Amino acid sequence: MKRLGCLGIASVVGIYAILLGYGVVVVYPMIWMLYTSLKRDDAIFANPFQLPDFADLRWVNYRNAWVVAKFGEYFGNSVLVTAVTLLLVLLLSSMAAYALARFSFPGAKPLLFYFLAGLMLPVQMAIVPLFFQMKSMGLLGTLHGLLLAYVASGLPFAVFVLTGFFRSLPASLHESAVIDGANELQAFWHIMRPLAKPGLVTVAIFSFLGTWNEFFMAFIFLSGEGATRFRTLPLGLANIAIVSQYRTDWGMAFAGLVMAMLPALLAYSLLQKHLTKGITLGALKG
Repeated sequence: MKRLGCLGIASVVGIYAILLGYGVVVVYPMIWMLYTSLKRDDAIFANPFQLPDFADLRWVNYRNAWVVAKFGEYFGNSVLVTAVTLLLVLLLSSMAAYALARFSFPGAKPLLFYFLAGLMLPVQMAIVPLFFQMKSMGLLGTLHGLLLAYVASGLPFAVFVLTGFFRSLPASLHESAVIDGANELQAFWHIMRPLAKPGLVTVAIFSFLGTWNEFFMAFIFLSGEGATRFRTLPLGLANIAIVSQYRTDWGMAFAGLVMAMLPALLAYSLLQKHLTKGITLGALKG
């Protein structure tokens, strides 16, 4: 028994050691990026892992990134695109998932499989026909064209998660609402939708992170001189590395990375508990 107890303690210590090491690997790059954004370029290259001189913290790097590199404009574009995409994905996917989960009608299963097929098709495979379709519709170089692409790419995962989640909710709640005089829209909006909050939060987190950090589609669809004012944060970060006049200002580049990272990190930290619950109750039961 003592031997088993020692082995159990050793295994627990080993697991905590592995988790601690993993935590260091994940967290340290963020800390390094934060204090590097407060250093001069020469200090970054001379001692990249050394802490900055606290008597000479380069807060001006953040001002330069926000004003000179136009990160304020890019930040506003990212907030707008992400917020509208999030709203549309949550609204459309919740209504579609509710209908697929609660009602039997001809074509329900093929329609669900049609949504799920979107999870199996990488966006890189569809980018060429999508590009020419956007061009023919006059949507290239516009924010609303990019919004349509983001909403379309976010719907398959959202419908998959929420369909499983709505199926896990008791049907008696819906029946009670209908008996009490609620129509289908009222039953969905006032009864079933609030109960699906963990699933909606799960979709919101993944949709937020995917849209906020997305680069590939934004780079393709916002090409051209006329679309520079619509650039999002990932495109703004790439622009710092591409444009020659900013090539050596690494302090400003790291400041931009910090500003792009903080909203996503804050959103994930605040909603983390809902994420685990939503995945467990929704997708796994679906």
